[in-house]
Amino acid sequence: MRALHSSFILALALACTACGTTGAGVDGSEPDPVLIAQEEDAVAAGIAAAPPPQSIEGDLPQAAAAATPPAATPAGKALEEVIVEAPRPRSEVIMDLVSQARAVLQPVELKYVFTGKGRREVLRGRPVAFALWSEKAKEWTIAEIEIPRPPIKWRPGRGPLPFRLLTPGLSARHEKGTGAERLMFSFTRDGEPLKVYGRKFPVFDNTLVQRRKWREVARTATPIVYLPSNEDTIDPQFASGGREFLLGTAQRAIDELRALSVPSAAYPGQLLADVVPATVIASLAIIEQTDDSDFRAKGTAAFEDVMSHYGFKGQEAYRYSVSTARALGPMQFTNSRGNGTYAMVARRCRAAQIDPNFERGATNLLNAMKAAICLFDIELKQMRPEIRWPYRNNPAVLGIFPVAAYNGGPRNVTRLYGVMKRAGVQPENLRAPGQQPPGAGVTCPCFWTEDFGGVRPVPIPRYNNENRWYVEKYQTLLQLLEQPS
Repeated sequence: MRALHSSFILALALACTACGTTGAGVDGSEPDPVLIAQEEDAVAAGIAAAPPPQSIEGDLPQAAAAATPPAATPAGKALEEVIVEAPRPRSEVIMDLVSQARAVLQPVELKYVFTGKGRREVLRGRPVAFALWSEKAKEWTIAEIEIPRPPIKWRPGRGPLPFRLLTPGLSARHEKGTGAERLMFSFTRDGEPLKVYGRKFPVFDNTLVQRRKWREVARTATPIVYLPSNEDTIDPQFASGGREFLLGTAQRAIDELRALSVPSAAYPGQLLADVVPATVIASLAIIEQTDDSDFRAKGTAAFEDVMSHYGFKGQEAYRYSVSTARALGPMQFTNSRGNGTYAMVARRCRAAQIDPNFERGATNLLNAMKAAICLFDIELKQMRPEIRWPYRNNPAVLGIFPVAAYNGGPRNVTRLYGVMKRAGVQPENLRAPGQQPPGAGVTCPCFWTEDFGGVRPVPIPRYNNENRWYVEKYQTLLQLLEQPS
């Protein structure tokens, strides 16, 4: 799997035509033949090979074996070799189809439509092309869609996204997203669902958009062939590979910080590399791309979908993710007017050698993880000793505090600590989530605390719904990442 993943990511990187460009709209608002031969001794003696033991899983059923006894082979005659093709893993089939879709989409020219005349001329919408595979006909179809421009702040359950289907003979339905990272449609033709294995999306120059130079906007648009996660590309092998990839990248970030001997601001005399475990940083890369509603509806399967995307795309995964707050990349950093969180981290954590270019640095997962570790350390330094010192002894579980700060700044930490005190929970008594005792019936999101009766859940009061679910996602995901492979 590791070799397959590496070769696929290399091909994907070579095929990518643009990276690190914002302005793509609002996302979510905005995956050997087996040789069978008889033993030589048995053939030479003219004796049929004995049937294999029937206890081995996958053998011919006992009744069938009894009904078709093996035929004897005449002495001195060799058996012909029989090549049995093993079924290909679904992950390999998906990779092949995505590679084919990319080749099909490369020559496709996106068609731009302008309305109005003179100074009133505008670009009507954003053209997008999809590569569709028919299992029945074993052929590719290109579907052309035009979505609104400027982007609509679409939210699931708040009405359909308006669009134009420009390819006759197809039916289309908007599934999710509006931007470069998540926009996805489903398609059918004559009642047959067609599978999406590729998508071509144009990224516009924001400066030209603001100046309303629409012809230049279309002429300079950068089309990217990038496939968002969808049901057709989700596979357990990709999810497993995504977990390994994220933990490996997080450990690389820690190793680079250690090699640079970056000091911790929160814990003087200690290295930054010893402050944040790899599982904690890897969890953020998943949480930031997991919607609360998906988590409530699908549970841990929502995390597996995101990990499948990381396993399928590697470094390319979520690099085009842009939130309504203009948070960018897999770790969702912001940098309002060039002087936001990302710039602050790069400035205050110079020894970590964070890439000073926001768009390039925020869309590079390894660099963004190093920046996230620095931000954790900066936030921890500002926390009260009642939080900071228990965290040092139990960083994974008490990671809920820097995670809360990551989501909403120091104010979130203050409020989380306040509701924890009112619930009678002390930071040093926090534990990893366990099983609720019979009849407890506690509704989470929860704190898990240990007292004389063992580990028990304490519901988090409704003080900030987004942060409550952020904490719940972190606790649940941490358990998945800490499980042995």
